Amino acid sequence: MNAIAVILLAAFGVKFAVETAAELLNMRASNEAPPPALADIYKPADYARSQAYLRTATKFRLVEQTFDLAVMLAFWLAGGFNWLDGVVRGWGSVPLVTGLLYIALLFLAYGILSLPFSIYETFAIEQRFGFNRTTRGTFGGDILKGLMLGALIGGPLAAGLLALFQYVGGYPWLYAWAAAAVFILFMQYITPTLIMPLFNKFTPMGPGELKDAILKYAASARFPVSNIYVMDGSRRSTRSNAFFTGFGRNRRIALFDTLIAQHSVPEIVSILAHEVGHYKKRHIIQSTVLTILQMGLVMVLLSVILHGTAVYQAFFLQRTSVYAGLAILIFIYPLVDFVLSAGMMAISRMHEAEADRFAAGTTPDPANMASALKKLAATNLSNLTSHPLYVFLTYSHPPLAQRLRAIQEVAAQK
Repeated sequence: MNAIAVILLAAFGVKFAVETAAELLNMRASNEAPPPALADIYKPADYARSQAYLRTATKFRLVEQTFDLAVMLAFWLAGGFNWLDGVVRGWGSVPLVTGLLYIALLFLAYGILSLPFSIYETFAIEQRFGFNRTTRGTFGGDILKGLMLGALIGGPLAAGLLALFQYVGGYPWLYAWAAAAVFILFMQYITPTLIMPLFNKFTPMGPGELKDAILKYAASARFPVSNIYVMDGSRRSTRSNAFFTGFGRNRRIALFDTLIAQHSVPEIVSILAHEVGHYKKRHIIQSTVLTILQMGLVMVLLSVILHGTAVYQAFFLQRTSVYAGLAILIFIYPLVDFVLSAGMMAISRMHEAEADRFAAGTTPDPANMASALKKLAATNLSNLTSHPLYVFLTYSHPPLAQRLRAIQEVAAQK
Protein backbone atom coordinates (compact mmCIF):
# COMPACT_ATOMS: atom_id res chain seq x y z
CA MET A 1 0.00 0.00 0.00
CA ASN A 2 1.60 3.25 -1.15
CA ALA A 3 1.22 6.82 0.15
CA ILE A 4 -1.68 7.61 -2.19
CA ALA A 5 -3.66 4.66 -0.83
CA VAL A 6 -3.03 5.81 2.75
CA ILE A 7 -4.14 9.37 1.92
CA LEU A 8 -7.29 8.14 0.20
CA LEU A 9 -8.15 5.82 3.09
CA ALA A 10 -7.75 8.70 5.52
CA ALA A 11 -9.89 10.95 3.32
CA PHE A 12 -12.68 8.36 3.17
CA GLY A 13 -12.49 8.06 6.94
CA VAL A 14 -12.76 11.82 7.45
CA LYS A 15 -15.67 12.05 5.02
CA PHE A 16 -17.53 9.25 6.78
CA ALA A 17 -16.85 10.73 10.21
CA VAL A 18 -18.08 14.21 9.23
CA GLU A 19 -21.21 12.89 7.52
CA THR A 20 -22.00 10.61 10.43
CA ALA A 21 -21.49 13.44 12.92
CA ALA A 22 -23.80 15.69 10.88
CA GLU A 23 -26.52 13.03 10.84
CA LEU A 24 -26.28 12.38 14.59
CA LEU A 25 -26.16 16.08 15.48
CA ASN A 26 -29.16 16.71 13.27
CA MET A 27 -31.13 13.94 14.95
CA ARG A 28 -30.18 15.14 18.43
CA ALA A 29 -31.18 18.70 17.54
CA SER A 30 -34.80 17.58 17.25
CA ASN A 31 -37.18 18.81 19.93
CA GLU A 32 -40.34 17.41 21.44
CA ALA A 33 -42.12 20.64 20.48
CA PRO A 34 -41.65 22.80 17.36
CA PRO A 35 -39.99 26.22 17.62
CA PRO A 36 -42.53 28.87 18.72
CA ALA A 37 -42.24 30.73 15.41
CA LEU A 38 -43.21 27.55 13.55
CA ALA A 39 -45.77 26.19 16.00
CA ASP A 40 -48.68 26.59 13.55
CA ILE A 41 -47.24 24.21 10.94
CA TYR A 42 -47.94 20.91 12.65
CA LYS A 43 -50.63 19.54 14.87
CA PRO A 44 -49.01 17.85 17.92
CA ALA A 45 -49.56 14.34 16.57
CA ASP A 46 -48.21 15.27 13.16
CA TYR A 47 -45.14 16.90 14.67
CA ALA A 48 -44.42 13.75 16.65
CA ARG A 49 -44.77 11.81 13.40
CA SER A 50 -42.28 14.12 11.69
CA GLN A 51 -39.77 13.51 14.49
CA ALA A 52 -40.27 9.76 14.21
CA TYR A 53 -39.68 10.03 10.46
CA LEU A 54 -36.49 12.02 11.07
CA ARG A 55 -35.11 9.37 13.44
CA THR A 56 -36.08 6.47 11.19
CA ALA A 57 -34.67 8.06 8.02
CA THR A 58 -31.45 9.08 9.78
CA LYS A 59 -30.78 5.60 11.15
CA PHE A 60 -31.47 4.13 7.71
CA ARG A 61 -29.02 6.50 6.02
CA LEU A 62 -26.34 5.71 8.60
CA VAL A 63 -26.71 1.97 7.97
CA GLU A 64 -26.66 2.48 4.20
CA GLN A 65 -23.60 4.76 4.33
CA THR A 66 -21.73 2.32 6.54
CA PHE A 67 -22.57 -0.59 4.26
CA ASP A 68 -21.53 1.34 1.14
CA LEU A 69 -18.19 2.31 2.63
CA ALA A 70 -17.49 -1.19 3.93
CA VAL A 71 -18.25 -2.82 0.57
CA MET A 72 -16.20 -0.30 -1.41
CA LEU A 73 -13.19 -0.60 0.87
CA ALA A 74 -13.42 -4.38 0.91
CA PHE A 75 -13.53 -4.53 -2.89
CA TRP A 76 -10.60 -2.12 -3.16
CA LEU A 77 -8.33 -3.62 -0.50
CA ALA A 78 -9.05 -7.18 -1.62
CA GLY A 79 -7.75 -6.34 -5.10
CA GLY A 80 -11.17 -6.31 -6.73
CA PHE A 81 -10.21 -3.79 -9.41
CA ASN A 82 -7.33 -5.93 -10.60
CA TRP A 83 -9.39 -9.14 -10.39
CA LEU A 84 -12.17 -7.68 -12.54
CA ASP A 85 -9.57 -6.34 -14.97
CA GLY A 86 -8.21 -9.84 -15.42
CA VAL A 87 -11.72 -11.23 -15.99
CA VAL A 88 -12.71 -8.78 -18.74
CA ARG A 89 -9.31 -8.96 -20.43
CA GLY A 90 -9.70 -12.72 -20.55
CA TRP A 91 -12.74 -12.35 -22.80
CA GLY A 92 -10.43 -11.17 -25.58
CA SER A 93 -12.34 -8.12 -26.80
CA VAL A 94 -10.84 -4.94 -28.23
CA PRO A 95 -9.80 -2.37 -25.57
CA LEU A 96 -12.87 -0.17 -26.07
CA VAL A 97 -15.32 -3.04 -25.58
CA THR A 98 -13.27 -4.37 -22.67
CA GLY A 99 -13.46 -0.95 -21.05
CA LEU A 100 -17.22 -0.69 -21.51
CA LEU A 101 -17.70 -4.14 -19.99
CA TYR A 102 -15.47 -3.23 -17.05
CA ILE A 103 -17.41 -0.03 -16.26
CA ALA A 104 -20.79 -1.66 -16.88
CA LEU A 105 -20.07 -4.56 -14.52
CA LEU A 106 -19.00 -2.18 -11.76
CA PHE A 107 -22.19 -0.13 -12.11
CA LEU A 108 -24.31 -3.27 -12.31
CA ALA A 109 -22.75 -4.68 -9.15
CA TYR A 110 -23.30 -1.42 -7.30
CA GLY A 111 -26.91 -1.30 -8.48
CA ILE A 112 -27.57 -4.85 -7.28
CA LEU A 113 -26.04 -4.15 -3.86
CA SER A 114 -27.99 -0.91 -3.41
CA LEU A 115 -31.30 -2.39 -4.60
CA PRO A 116 -32.34 -3.86 -1.21
CA PHE A 117 -31.87 -0.45 0.40
CA SER A 118 -33.99 1.21 -2.27
CA ILE A 119 -36.71 -1.41 -1.81
CA TYR A 120 -36.71 -1.03 1.97
CA GLU A 121 -36.75 2.76 1.80
CA THR A 122 -39.69 2.78 -0.62
CA PHE A 123 -41.85 -0.06 0.66
CA ALA A 124 -41.00 0.06 4.38
CA ILE A 125 -40.03 3.58 5.49
CA GLU A 126 -41.94 5.65 2.93
CA GLN A 127 -44.90 3.25 3.20
CA ARG A 128 -44.91 3.42 7.00
CA PHE A 129 -45.08 7.21 7.04
CA GLY A 130 -47.74 7.46 4.34
CA PHE A 131 -45.62 8.75 1.45
CA ASN A 132 -45.36 5.75 -0.84
CA ARG A 133 -47.80 5.10 -3.65
CA THR A 134 -45.35 3.22 -5.84
CA THR A 135 -46.50 -0.23 -6.85
CA ARG A 136 -44.13 -3.13 -7.37
CA GLY A 137 -44.82 -2.89 -11.10
CA THR A 138 -43.93 0.80 -11.21
CA PHE A 139 -40.81 0.21 -9.12
CA GLY A 140 -39.62 -2.61 -11.36
CA GLY A 141 -40.48 -0.64 -14.48
CA ASP A 142 -38.42 2.32 -13.26
CA ILE A 143 -35.42 0.02 -12.79
CA LEU A 144 -35.76 -1.41 -16.29
CA LYS A 145 -36.16 2.05 -17.81
CA GLY A 146 -33.11 3.23 -15.90
CA LEU A 147 -31.07 0.32 -17.26
CA MET A 148 -32.30 1.05 -20.76
CA LEU A 149 -31.35 4.70 -20.51
CA GLY A 150 -27.99 3.73 -19.03
CA ALA A 151 -27.30 1.54 -22.06
CA LEU A 152 -28.64 3.98 -24.67
CA ILE A 153 -27.16 7.17 -23.21
CA GLY A 154 -24.50 6.17 -20.73
CA GLY A 155 -22.97 3.55 -23.01
CA PRO A 156 -22.19 5.85 -25.95
CA LEU A 157 -21.04 8.57 -23.54
CA ALA A 158 -18.61 6.21 -21.81
CA ALA A 159 -17.42 4.86 -25.17
CA GLY A 160 -16.73 8.36 -26.45
CA LEU A 161 -14.87 9.29 -23.29
CA LEU A 162 -12.72 6.17 -23.39
CA ALA A 163 -11.99 6.66 -27.08
CA LEU A 164 -10.94 10.29 -26.60
CA PHE A 165 -8.47 9.48 -23.83
CA GLN A 166 -7.20 6.36 -25.57
CA TYR A 167 -6.77 7.50 -29.15
CA VAL A 168 -6.57 11.31 -29.18
CA GLY A 169 -3.18 12.87 -28.56
CA GLY A 170 -2.37 16.29 -27.18
CA TYR A 171 -5.02 17.41 -24.72
CA PRO A 172 -7.71 14.72 -24.67
CA TRP A 173 -9.20 16.11 -21.44
CA LEU A 174 -9.97 19.35 -23.26
CA TYR A 175 -11.83 17.56 -26.06
CA ALA A 176 -13.60 15.40 -23.50
CA TRP A 177 -14.63 18.50 -21.55
CA ALA A 178 -16.04 20.10 -24.69
CA ALA A 179 -17.94 16.90 -25.52
CA ALA A 180 -19.27 16.72 -21.97
CA ALA A 181 -20.47 20.33 -22.14
CA VAL A 182 -22.36 19.59 -25.36
CA PHE A 183 -23.82 16.49 -23.76
CA ILE A 184 -25.04 18.43 -20.70
CA LEU A 185 -26.78 21.01 -22.89
CA PHE A 186 -28.23 18.30 -25.10
CA MET A 187 -29.64 16.44 -22.11
CA GLN A 188 -31.24 19.61 -20.76
CA TYR A 189 -32.94 20.04 -24.11
CA ILE A 190 -34.28 16.49 -24.51
CA THR A 191 -34.99 15.58 -20.90
CA PRO A 192 -38.36 17.40 -20.59
CA THR A 193 -39.80 15.91 -23.76
CA LEU A 194 -38.08 12.52 -24.14
CA ILE A 195 -36.71 11.32 -20.79
CA MET A 196 -39.13 12.51 -18.13
CA PRO A 197 -42.27 11.29 -19.94
CA LEU A 198 -40.85 7.76 -19.69
CA PHE A 199 -41.40 7.90 -15.93
CA ASN A 200 -44.33 10.27 -15.48
CA LYS A 201 -47.33 11.48 -17.40
CA PHE A 202 -47.37 15.19 -18.23
CA THR A 203 -50.80 16.58 -19.06
CA PRO A 204 -51.24 20.13 -20.39
CA MET A 205 -53.16 22.14 -17.85
CA GLY A 206 -56.74 22.67 -18.92
CA PRO A 207 -58.66 25.95 -18.82
CA GLY A 208 -59.93 27.16 -15.47
CA GLU A 209 -59.28 29.41 -12.50
CA LEU A 210 -55.75 28.09 -11.86
CA LYS A 211 -54.53 28.45 -15.43
CA ASP A 212 -56.08 31.91 -15.71
CA ALA A 213 -54.31 32.97 -12.50
CA ILE A 214 -50.99 31.55 -13.73
CA LEU A 215 -51.25 33.28 -17.10
CA LYS A 216 -52.20 36.55 -15.41
CA TYR A 217 -49.18 36.34 -13.14
CA ALA A 218 -46.87 35.33 -16.00
CA ALA A 219 -48.01 38.39 -17.97
CA SER A 220 -47.40 40.68 -14.98
CA ALA A 221 -43.92 39.20 -14.50
CA ARG A 222 -43.20 39.41 -18.25
CA PHE A 223 -42.55 35.71 -18.35
CA PRO A 224 -43.54 34.06 -21.65
CA VAL A 225 -45.20 30.78 -20.79
CA SER A 226 -47.04 28.37 -23.04
CA ASN A 227 -46.21 24.95 -21.59
CA ILE A 228 -47.83 24.42 -18.18
CA TYR A 229 -48.11 20.75 -17.31
CA VAL A 230 -49.59 18.70 -14.52
CA MET A 231 -47.39 15.73 -13.55
CA ASP A 232 -48.85 12.60 -12.00
CA GLY A 233 -46.58 12.72 -8.95
CA SER A 234 -49.26 10.92 -6.94
CA ARG A 235 -48.41 7.79 -8.92
CA ARG A 236 -45.34 7.33 -6.74
CA SER A 237 -45.67 9.54 -3.68
CA THR A 238 -47.87 11.92 -1.72
CA ARG A 239 -45.08 14.51 -1.69
CA SER A 240 -45.66 17.80 -3.51
CA ASN A 241 -43.40 19.85 -5.73
CA ALA A 242 -43.15 22.06 -8.78
CA PHE A 243 -40.23 22.59 -11.10
CA PHE A 244 -38.99 24.42 -14.15
CA THR A 245 -36.91 22.54 -16.67
CA GLY A 246 -35.54 22.73 -20.19
CA PHE A 247 -34.88 25.71 -22.39
CA GLY A 248 -36.00 27.09 -25.73
CA ARG A 249 -39.06 25.43 -27.17
CA ASN A 250 -38.68 22.55 -24.72
CA ARG A 251 -38.95 24.79 -21.67
CA ARG A 252 -41.79 23.79 -19.40
CA ILE A 253 -43.25 24.33 -15.95
CA ALA A 254 -44.58 21.24 -14.23
CA LEU A 255 -46.84 21.11 -11.17
CA PHE A 256 -47.37 17.89 -9.25
CA ASP A 257 -51.02 16.84 -9.12
CA THR A 258 -50.55 16.48 -5.36
CA LEU A 259 -49.53 20.14 -5.19
CA ILE A 260 -52.70 21.23 -6.97
CA ALA A 261 -54.83 19.06 -4.67
CA GLN A 262 -53.27 20.39 -1.46
CA HIS A 263 -52.89 24.12 -2.12
CA SER A 264 -55.09 27.07 -2.94
CA VAL A 265 -54.81 28.91 -6.26
CA PRO A 266 -52.91 31.89 -4.76
CA GLU A 267 -50.49 29.51 -3.04
CA ILE A 268 -49.83 27.63 -6.29
CA VAL A 269 -49.24 30.90 -8.11
CA SER A 270 -46.71 31.89 -5.45
CA ILE A 271 -44.92 28.55 -5.87
CA LEU A 272 -44.91 29.08 -9.62
CA ALA A 273 -43.56 32.60 -9.05
CA HIS A 274 -40.66 31.05 -7.16
CA GLU A 275 -39.83 28.94 -10.22
CA VAL A 276 -40.15 31.99 -12.46
CA GLY A 277 -37.74 33.72 -10.11
CA HIS A 278 -35.10 31.11 -10.92
CA TYR A 279 -35.54 31.93 -14.60
CA LYS A 280 -35.53 35.68 -14.13
CA LYS A 281 -32.44 35.59 -11.92
CA ARG A 282 -30.66 33.35 -14.45
CA HIS A 283 -30.11 30.63 -11.87
CA ILE A 284 -30.57 27.87 -14.42
CA ILE A 285 -27.84 29.28 -16.64
CA GLN A 286 -25.54 29.78 -13.66
CA SER A 287 -26.11 26.22 -12.46
CA THR A 288 -25.41 24.88 -15.94
CA VAL A 289 -22.15 26.81 -16.14
CA LEU A 290 -21.10 25.51 -12.72
CA THR A 291 -21.92 21.96 -13.79
CA ILE A 292 -19.82 22.34 -16.93
CA LEU A 293 -16.92 23.76 -14.90
CA GLN A 294 -17.21 20.86 -12.50
CA MET A 295 -17.11 18.47 -15.44
CA GLY A 296 -13.90 20.16 -16.60
CA LEU A 297 -12.36 19.39 -13.22
CA VAL A 298 -13.41 15.76 -13.61
CA MET A 299 -11.63 15.51 -16.96
CA VAL A 300 -8.47 17.08 -15.55
CA LEU A 301 -8.50 14.59 -12.67
CA LEU A 302 -8.92 11.71 -15.09
CA SER A 303 -5.98 12.98 -17.12
CA VAL A 304 -3.83 13.16 -13.98
CA ILE A 305 -4.74 9.60 -13.04
CA LEU A 306 -3.94 8.29 -16.51
CA HIS A 307 -0.50 9.92 -16.61
CA GLY A 308 0.94 8.18 -13.57
CA THR A 309 1.29 4.67 -12.22
CA ALA A 310 1.14 5.49 -8.51
CA VAL A 311 -2.65 5.70 -8.44
CA TYR A 312 -2.97 2.36 -10.25
CA GLN A 313 -0.58 0.83 -7.73
CA ALA A 314 -2.71 2.25 -4.89
CA PHE A 315 -5.59 0.19 -6.26
CA PHE A 316 -3.40 -2.91 -6.77
CA LEU A 317 -3.79 -2.84 -10.55
CA GLN A 318 -1.02 -4.69 -12.36
CA ARG A 319 -1.72 -3.04 -15.72
CA THR A 320 -2.75 0.48 -16.60
CA SER A 321 -5.69 1.29 -18.87
CA VAL A 322 -8.03 4.17 -19.59
CA TYR A 323 -11.07 2.27 -18.37
CA ALA A 324 -9.41 1.36 -15.07
CA GLY A 325 -8.42 5.00 -14.63
CA LEU A 326 -12.03 6.01 -15.23
CA ALA A 327 -13.20 3.43 -12.68
CA ILE A 328 -10.74 4.80 -10.12
CA LEU A 329 -12.01 8.32 -10.76
CA ILE A 330 -15.61 7.20 -10.24
CA PHE A 331 -14.53 5.47 -7.02
CA ILE A 332 -12.72 8.47 -5.51
CA TYR A 333 -14.97 11.20 -6.91
CA PRO A 334 -17.24 11.23 -3.81
CA LEU A 335 -14.24 12.67 -1.97
CA VAL A 336 -14.00 15.50 -4.49
CA ASP A 337 -17.74 15.99 -4.47
CA PHE A 338 -17.75 16.11 -0.68
CA VAL A 339 -15.61 19.24 -0.87
CA LEU A 340 -17.30 20.81 -3.88
CA SER A 341 -20.86 20.09 -2.80
CA ALA A 342 -20.62 22.35 0.24
CA GLY A 343 -19.97 25.29 -2.07
CA MET A 344 -22.61 24.14 -4.54
CA MET A 345 -25.17 23.82 -1.75
CA ALA A 346 -24.33 27.32 -0.51
CA ILE A 347 -24.91 28.70 -4.00
CA SER A 348 -28.15 26.74 -4.28
CA ARG A 349 -29.41 28.14 -0.97
CA MET A 350 -28.56 31.64 -2.18
CA HIS A 351 -30.49 31.03 -5.41
CA GLU A 352 -33.49 29.66 -3.54
CA ALA A 353 -33.52 32.68 -1.23
CA GLU A 354 -33.44 35.01 -4.24
CA ALA A 355 -36.31 33.10 -5.85
CA ASP A 356 -38.31 33.35 -2.62
CA ARG A 357 -37.82 37.10 -2.49
CA PHE A 358 -38.77 37.40 -6.15
CA ALA A 359 -41.96 35.42 -5.60
CA ALA A 360 -42.93 37.37 -2.49
CA GLY A 361 -42.24 40.65 -4.25
CA THR A 362 -44.08 39.95 -7.50
CA THR A 363 -47.24 38.29 -6.17
CA PRO A 364 -50.07 40.33 -4.62
CA ASP A 365 -49.76 38.89 -1.10
CA PRO A 366 -46.48 37.41 0.23
CA ALA A 367 -48.52 35.61 2.90
CA ASN A 368 -49.54 33.10 0.23
CA MET A 369 -45.90 32.16 -0.29
CA ALA A 370 -45.42 31.66 3.44
CA SER A 371 -48.60 29.59 3.66
CA ALA A 372 -47.50 27.43 0.73
CA LEU A 373 -44.09 26.74 2.30
CA LYS A 374 -45.73 25.77 5.59
CA LYS A 375 -48.07 23.35 3.85
CA LEU A 376 -45.19 21.82 1.90
CA ALA A 377 -43.22 21.35 5.12
CA ALA A 378 -46.15 19.67 6.83
CA THR A 379 -46.94 17.45 3.85
CA ASN A 380 -43.33 16.31 3.51
CA LEU A 381 -42.78 15.91 7.30
CA SER A 382 -39.91 18.37 7.11
CA ASN A 383 -37.58 18.79 10.07
CA LEU A 384 -37.96 22.24 11.65
CA THR A 385 -34.84 22.15 13.85
CA SER A 386 -32.03 21.04 11.56
CA HIS A 387 -28.49 21.30 12.89
CA PRO A 388 -26.33 23.97 11.18
CA LEU A 389 -23.70 21.42 10.10
CA TYR A 390 -26.34 19.25 8.46
CA VAL A 391 -27.78 22.32 6.72
CA PHE A 392 -24.31 23.31 5.53
CA LEU A 393 -23.60 19.90 4.05
CA THR A 394 -26.95 18.82 2.62
CA TYR A 395 -29.54 21.60 2.34
CA SER A 396 -30.15 22.97 -1.15
CA HIS A 397 -32.78 25.35 0.33
CA PRO A 398 -32.49 27.61 3.36
CA PRO A 399 -34.16 26.26 6.52
CA LEU A 400 -37.88 27.02 6.67
CA ALA A 401 -37.63 29.55 9.50
CA GLN A 402 -35.08 31.53 7.52
CA ARG A 403 -37.25 31.49 4.41
CA LEU A 404 -40.29 32.68 6.31
CA ARG A 405 -38.35 35.54 7.91
CA ALA A 406 -37.17 36.69 4.48
CA ILE A 407 -40.73 36.63 3.16
CA GLN A 408 -41.89 38.69 6.15
CA GLU A 409 -39.20 41.26 5.37
CA VAL A 410 -40.44 41.55 1.79
CA ALA A 411 -44.01 41.86 3.03
CA ALA A 412 -42.99 44.66 5.39
CA GLN A 413 -41.30 46.51 2.54
CA LYS A 414 -44.40 46.17 0.37
